[in-house]
Amino acid sequence: MENVTEVLKPYELHYSDLISLSSSSSSSTSSTEIRRLELVTRALMEALGPTGPGLLTITGVPKVSELCNSLLPLARDLSLLHHHHRKRILKDHGLGSDVPLRNLDRRVSSYAMQLKYEHDWDLSKLSHVNYQGLDKHYNRAEDNFNADEYDHSRDDLFKDLGCSFRQLGLCMMDLGLRVARICDRAIGGNELENSLLESGTAKGRLIHYHSSLDTQIIKESCGRKGSKKGQKKSEPKSCQLKDEKNFCRSEQMHRDGDDGRESERNSDLWQQWHYDYGTFTVLTSPMFIRSKSCQTEKVEDKCAFNEYECLSSSENTYLQIFHPTKNNVYTVKAPPESFILQVGESADVLSRQKLRATLHSVSRPVEQGNLSREIFVVFLHPAWHKVFDISDYPMEQSTLNNEFGKHEEGPHGDEELKELTREIHKIIPPLSTRLKDGMTFADFSRETTKQYYGGNGLQSNR
Repeated sequence: MENVTEVLKPYELHYSDLISLSSSSSSSTSSTEIRRLELVTRALMEALGPTGPGLLTITGVPKVSELCNSLLPLARDLSLLHHHHRKRILKDHGLGSDVPLRNLDRRVSSYAMQLKYEHDWDLSKLSHVNYQGLDKHYNRAEDNFNADEYDHSRDDLFKDLGCSFRQLGLCMMDLGLRVARICDRAIGGNELENSLLESGTAKGRLIHYHSSLDTQIIKESCGRKGSKKGQKKSEPKSCQLKDEKNFCRSEQMHRDGDDGRESERNSDLWQQWHYDYGTFTVLTSPMFIRSKSCQTEKVEDKCAFNEYECLSSSENTYLQIFHPTKNNVYTVKAPPESFILQVGESADVLSRQKLRATLHSVSRPVEQGNLSREIFVVFLHPAWHKVFDISDYPMEQSTLNNEFGKHEEGPHGDEELKELTREIHKIIPPLSTRLKDGMTFADFSRETTKQYYGGNGLQSNR
């Protein structure tokens, strides 16, 4: 869809300004600096508000390069491991998955962990995340696993997986909380920040968007193993994290675009059009890996670690947004080593439309079959028992209900864009059909999942 979309460079919020704006003290700040920070706040609210794109980038965050370079490539390495080996590594580091990893035709592999806010999290005392005291290793043995089949040399590659996951996750949670505080001050009240702190948790996901070559490697590796389990047509009874009680079962990532119903129609998408239904979504700028073709060898997992190169960022994230004010689709460009923060539907509702949820997808460079996309995402959301009071929410005016109804004509009469907007409109269920007054966030997330994918709104077993 690159011939349809235009380029969007979101507002850049520097980390130093984020710290200043979210700080409680301003007694030593000069009047000139106060005025400058007021302009920054105004620009931030315009970016996240009802007339903006609903997202911004955060630059200049300490340790970003080290954290991302150590963690993001592991998404691909994990995805190309044999299922038994990957299962052991995930368990050793306290990770699970919320997509069916036994599906050999999947476009996305995702590794998830519940992240907890630190006790007595006080933004006024934080200038950066405390990275000390994080566990690096877990030494639990996996049940029903033949240790003789496991190549322990892989341990060195993944030894810091859990630690890096938590470090980067806590950093991104801190960014989201700070933005929530700034928005609360501009809107009035503490609804956004308090709802995040009340939840106590966020969800981190390390995601590998497969190249065509990755899919080939996975299938060939599975065939070499001759694993009967890998050849079964039926999926395992649960593809969720084992610690299910700490995750709402309706926190299904319907966003991943690996639903067979959409695969043919949307071959140019890694991730289907959707809204995030939480408060904020914080993403790293993506890393892209170009794999080099290799001959399949009769050595276990040899192809899983074939040669590849990490590409320097061109700023093209392949993230697409639909901008309702401009009635157009934009491809988002972000500075290297930056974070992208998007507004979710819960923030739209809690702010009474002072913030605007972002309708987005991830395009797929089908002409580059050996290019994969690695990213780390943190979803910040209200407590599952949070009750939505929408008695004064202007539902009939919500952009989430009327994304496509304002303009029949696309820009310059672009027929391809008009067709795309009609297709998106068929996919997105209106907010008014998913959110009712008095609903809890858990009810809202379950109903949202249900209307996107049908069924009872619980975790899919596909």
